[in-house]
Amino acid sequence: MKYLLLLLVLAVAWWLWRGGARRGQVAAATERRRLATPQDMVACAHCGVHVPAPQAVVESGRSYCSPEHQRLGPRRA
Repeated sequence: MKYLLLLLVLAVAWWLWRGGARRGQVAAATERRRLATPQDMVACAHCGVHVPAPQAVVESGRSYCSPEHQRLGPRRA
């Protein structure tokens, strides 16, 4: 009788552990999807490096990757 009870307790523990792992995987996938939202990228007018649009420094319709490149202005060919 005690072996049957032990088997039952182990089966319930295994079932809970497996169910929790599945819920955790779904939550992790949802979190990755939320964090992986693409952003618009713009090229720096001085060096050409692409930076996310919200982080770019914009002046006179041109985007720059940093205030230093903004100060230097667009690259001359």
